[in-house]
This record gives sequence, C-alpha cells and structure tokens, in this order.
Amino acid sequence: MSTAGLKPTDHGGDPPPVPQALNGFEHINRYWDKRLGVHAAKILPGQLYVSKAGEMVVTVLGSCVSACVRDPINGVGGMNHFMLPVQHAERAGINPELSDAARYGNWAMEFLINEVLKNGGIRKNLEVKLFGGGKVLAGMNKMDVGQKNIDFILHYLDQENIKIAVQDLGGEFPRKVLYFSDTGSVKVRKLKTTRNTVVFDRENDYAKSINQKSTQGEIELF
Repeated sequence: MSTAGLKPTDHGGDPPPVPQALNGFEHINRYWDKRLGVHAAKILPGQLYVSKAGEMVVTVLGSCVSACVRDPINGVGGMNHFMLPVQHAERAGINPELSDAARYGNWAMEFLINEVLKNGGIRKNLEVKLFGGGKVLAGMNKMDVGQKNIDFILHYLDQENIKIAVQDLGGEFPRKVLYFSDTGSVKVRKLKTTRNTVVFDRENDYAKSINQKSTQGEIELF
C-alpha cells in the first residue's frame, strides 16, 4: 500500500484535540489513528464526510463506489460511499441518469459536491478520485452490481463535465481506502483474503435495505 504524499505527525504521545466537525457531520464515527498520526472519520455505505481540517476519511468498498471530491486551492474535501439499488439498476434500456436507481447515486454525488462548495470550495477547482465497484457480491454477480455503480459514476461525471484525476475501479477484491481531504493523497489496499466476509455481509445487508425501499418521492435532487 503506497504511502506517497503522506506526512506522519509526531505529537509526543497525546493526540491533538479533535477538530470540530462541519455542520451536519457530527454523527460520523471519528477516531485518532495512532499509526498515521491523524484524526480520521470512518464512513459506512450510504454515508459521506467533508472536512476542512486535514482529517483522513476511511471506508471499505466492495461493490459500492466512493468518490473523493476536493477543492485543492481552498482546502476542503470529502468522500461518499454509495450503491445503486439492484432491482432498478438492472432495468435494461433506461438511461441510468433517468432511472429510479440513479437517484441514490445522484443524491450521494450532489450532496457531497454541494457540501464541499458550501464550505468554501469552488466548482471549477474540483478534483475527483474514484474507487470501488468490485465484483464481490456473491449471489448477485450475474448482475455485476459493481459495474452498474461504475457505469453510473462515469456517466454522471461526464454529464457534469467534471474531470477524473484518478480512478481505481472494478476487479474482484474489496478495497480499503484512506483519503486525506487536505492534500488529496490516497492509500488503497486490496483485501485479498477469502476469510474476510465483513465487507460482503455489510454490503449485502445494505443492498437488501435499499431494494426494499421505494425511491419515488424519498430523495430530492438539487
């Protein structure tokens, strides 16, 4: 796992005070990473986190996709973690921008981008890095949920005329992603052990929960 661009900090034992979370992100689980010497925010499927304080945003991806979005000039950035509902994503012949399923991805992207802009970012400065979309959900592999998520995010960014700086998408293994919102540095580790079922169980439960909900009328796009 690459460590390029990282700047470990020695605080002499005790960590510095936890940075104040931006408004609306107080519920996200945050902790002190002793190894890297940085405060971190861990996001789960369906969550996102934005910071102006140089925090690390952490997630583990299987079929889900995370977009890391930041304004490198104004020092604000964050990450989301989303999955399209399988039952709607499989409807053939429908533009993913217009499908019910895309509302989940649209919401995740619009929410993240708007929070970055609301906290000082400028749209023309935005830098985007993409991760995830692995073919890891057993029993759903014939649908290739990960590929549907990849197709959506590439289409979305193309329609929004937002360039992709880095992408690590697809493949057969889950990924652990560590994103530094101030510098844009990323650490990605492929989780190749077959004994680790946490990612599969978490995403399988998440997929079931979003497929049991109607998307109509629940999400306002903005």
